[in-house]
Amino acid sequence: MAVPTAAMGPGSMAHWCSVSSDPTHYVLGMQELFWGHRKTSEFRAHSAKVHSVAWSCDGQRLASGSFDKTASVFLLEKDRLVKENNYCGHGDSVDQLCWQPSNPDLFVTASGDKTICIWDVRTTKCITTVNTKGENINICWSPDGQTMAVGNKDDVVTFIDAKTHSSKAEEQFKFEVNEISWNNDNDMFFLTDGNGCINILSYPELKHVQSIKAHPSYCICIKFDPTGKYFATGSADALVSLWDVDELVCVWCFSRLCWPVRTLSFSHDGKLLASASEDHFIDIAEVETGDKLWQVKCESPTFTVAWHPKRPLLAFACDDKDGKCDSSQEAGTVKLFGLPNDS
Repeated sequence: MAVPTAAMGPGSMAHWCSVSSDPTHYVLGMQELFWGHRKTSEFRAHSAKVHSVAWSCDGQRLASGSFDKTASVFLLEKDRLVKENNYCGHGDSVDQLCWQPSNPDLFVTASGDKTICIWDVRTTKCITTVNTKGENINICWSPDGQTMAVGNKDDVVTFIDAKTHSSKAEEQFKFEVNEISWNNDNDMFFLTDGNGCINILSYPELKHVQSIKAHPSYCICIKFDPTGKYFATGSADALVSLWDVDELVCVWCFSRLCWPVRTLSFSHDGKLLASASEDHFIDIAEVETGDKLWQVKCESPTFTVAWHPKRPLLAFACDDKDGKCDSSQEAGTVKLFGLPNDS
């Protein structure tokens, strides 16, 4: 389904598509685009803090998971998000969710209630609930769509068959597991840990391949760029590191944040990297040069960001109340940056 150009305002889609690939010209072109599309709108999603946001593979839907034990799904219509459904069934906080990488109708949620739930937006029902051994804090879906990996607070990662919903393997790690991800080729499995390391396992064998000392402090998050050229890590040292996938060497460090880096997201073309923390802004960097391209202002800490899979739209969620009793600031909102200024 074609994405309507009206969603980005007259002429803006053509402008975006014609931005030069030369890094310097690309930065200037994207800065010009964002100057006309720097509006951030927020949309009520939950009754408590939002922990996770993610786009479906076709970009038509945005899902969010919350401390209120629910997930919500929005439809992207022109320059706004329209709430489609709320998904109830967990008995504890929904800490992370992700979509099936090639099926825009399926997503999975991981909860502290020791379960994961697979949902189908066509029926608004839970397809299945899978019981796990611990309180789940992170989840990812393999690029080939065949396996889900879920990690819990006890540093156990369970690999679940996406068709049979049964456990294929289970690994107990002796280090603090912070985030997990397959590489784009589906033959390596990466884990960031509390020692500042990136741990790499072969897949599906799950044999240790390499551990890389990436940061002097906790290595918190990891994301692979859609082109397969780079991956990025974020750390408690407030640094974002960009790594060459093939060489496994660090090519850039971004140091514009002052607080631990909690979340990362690459744009669909792999040219932009968004990173966020307790700083009251989201840093958007041009990947090839490390230059700051834009800064999205926030009123409170940001703990989840996600670029749209086809367009320069950034979804994110903040700690809305920031510990304050401010009735003018709703809890549980999702935000969308990159909208036309006059929308």
